[in-house]
Amino acid sequence: MGREAKAGALRHAGCAGIKMTVGRVSLQPLPADADSQLVQAGFLILPDVIAPDVCDAIIGAIAALYKVHSETARRRIGGVRNVLHHCPLVAELACSESFLKLVRPYLGEAASPVRGLFFDKTPEANWRVPWHQDLTIAVATKIETPGFGPWSLKDGVHHVQPPVQVLEGMLTLRLHLDDCPADNGALRVLPGSHRAGELSAAQIEERTQANQSAVCAVSRGGVLLMRPLLLHASSPARIPAHRRVLHLEYAVEALPNGLQWFDQ
Repeated sequence: MGREAKAGALRHAGCAGIKMTVGRVSLQPLPADADSQLVQAGFLILPDVIAPDVCDAIIGAIAALYKVHSETARRRIGGVRNVLHHCPLVAELACSESFLKLVRPYLGEAASPVRGLFFDKTPEANWRVPWHQDLTIAVATKIETPGFGPWSLKDGVHHVQPPVQVLEGMLTLRLHLDDCPADNGALRVLPGSHRAGELSAAQIEERTQANQSAVCAVSRGGVLLMRPLLLHASSPARIPAHRRVLHLEYAVEALPNGLQWFDQ
């Protein structure tokens, strides 16, 4: 799909507000302590955000895309990049009023999705993810810009580490398409670690040794909101089964010097 077709898919989704064409998306109000939880701890779990039929529709829409990536990969893969670009249904959901209502209280009314990833832990792709922060963004073209770097190329898309202020202005929404209990490779996070800015490898080691982590067990159809700078990790599933997660990143601010978000 070319960039014009991708932009057309996002226009079709209608980031200003759309009506979902499949299933039901919950419009439940955010919990009373949501603000303090996300500000202080850096993450928030919201159960039962979407219905099972919406989960099934997303799984079906991504299945063919995942199959193509699996057949062309040199090794077994555990996910797909650029799903906003390749899957109109995912773009529709990411831009839906229901999802935007979850992120706008923290980012502002102009919030929009800027990157989408799909992860799946299975018996064939049951990997361990060490403690880390999400430090890179996807951009449309490479333009050398002060404060941005290093650069990398992933699946043909330019990625770059931006200044920490850009990451502080982002929010990740992880939609769980399967039940994800503690023994199915659930994400572990270090509450409050996002407030320390970018951390070195030594600082990450020190913090994870000295502080108690939290396990983010999320049921099917639930959402985990988290800040990109929050330290997080996951272990291989002890009872391997599907652990499909749609990872959507949102931002408000435009990038400087002509840089553009890849999926905005």
